[in-house]
Amino acid sequence: MKKVLLVDDDASVRDALGQTLELADLTPILARSVIEAKDHIGTDFDGIVVSDVRMPGKDGFDLLAHAQKIDKTLPVILLTGEGDIPMAVRGMEAGAFDFLEKPCAPTEFLAVVQRALKTRGLVQENRRLKQELQRGDAAARLLHGQSDLATELRQNVRKAGQSAAEVMVLGAPGSGTAKVAEVIHMLSGAANRPFVKLAAAGASPDDIVAAFEKAHGGTLYLDDVFSLAPAAQLACLDQLDAGHGVRVIAGSYMDPDSDETKSRFSPDLFYRLDVMRIRIPALKERTEDIPILFRHYVDQAAEQANLPAPIVSQHTIANLMAREWPGNARALMNAAMRFVLGQGELDQATDTDLGLAEQMARVERSIIMTALERNNGNATLSARALQVPRKTFYDKLARHGLKPEDFRRSS
Repeated sequence: MKKVLLVDDDASVRDALGQTLELADLTPILARSVIEAKDHIGTDFDGIVVSDVRMPGKDGFDLLAHAQKIDKTLPVILLTGEGDIPMAVRGMEAGAFDFLEKPCAPTEFLAVVQRALKTRGLVQENRRLKQELQRGDAAARLLHGQSDLATELRQNVRKAGQSAAEVMVLGAPGSGTAKVAEVIHMLSGAANRPFVKLAAAGASPDDIVAAFEKAHGGTLYLDDVFSLAPAAQLACLDQLDAGHGVRVIAGSYMDPDSDETKSRFSPDLFYRLDVMRIRIPALKERTEDIPILFRHYVDQAAEQANLPAPIVSQHTIANLMAREWPGNARALMNAAMRFVLGQGELDQATDTDLGLAEQMARVERSIIMTALERNNGNATLSARALQVPRKTFYDKLARHGLKPEDFRRSS
């Protein structure tokens, strides 16, 4: 990593500094203006920026603000004239890495550049290590979505994985309580031990005992736990008291605090199981995740059916996002399978109570997300693909709460 984006409207200064960088075995990227420089700045830019402060039109402060918006860790060195020192100090307060007064000696210039490159290298290395950790992170690999609710779910699952306490996983039917329970197990210290699933409805005391024995040292997931019969509840409590080294994760589609639930469930067992709670948000609460989840399920279904994955049109995505999805992830998964098999009707118009403005906003958001996914989170390329001015594109990103870096794929 030896790239230096050098921005100066003065050709003689630009060429001289560029030559200095080349002689030091660095790679200069020369730009005459802020507009030209912006095309090179992204979260994937592994170099640094050196920019003159005074330039026609947008100046060095505009470029600094843009760099801070894209990546706060990107070092920006400001070049100042003799009378611009107070201005340079203001730039430092705004987040500039350093400033140099023109003309500056090559040794002084290169010393600051090398220091900035070293700082940038450390940041990029930390990011790379973080990406490697995430690739081995079951929550990141198996719990998909870019919404704040999806992010919060993954964080809560990681916390539960680090703990040995009992957990209640709450979610509407089809939301994937069993999957979340298994991810918690995969992130726990018992990941190499058994993970056993048992449907609580109809489970006998003998079933409970057998499940605890099978899960010895690992995790027992009780699905729809509040359906346990009284005798099975007592058996479960006895097994917990016996200390078999089994962690119990209880899944429920019911409100654990409702009078109905409390009236049918043993208080002793309830409080043994209700140590940590994780709630899975319904799809209707995070519609922005639907395009990502659907494409993931389409890829899965195509692989299972040994068929090529069909193209998911924006019209299809718009119709998906307009639905309520009471069946949650399971229903969306089934829709993806039908879509792959050519049995779906997702490209046909659907009735909706949403107003035109909200429908159009959802469609626009989906189109932008698709462009960012295809361009690996590169906002400039995405704006170009959509034939939208870069400023307009960034305005739309802000309006829809989208961050290009969230769409970058680890290399």
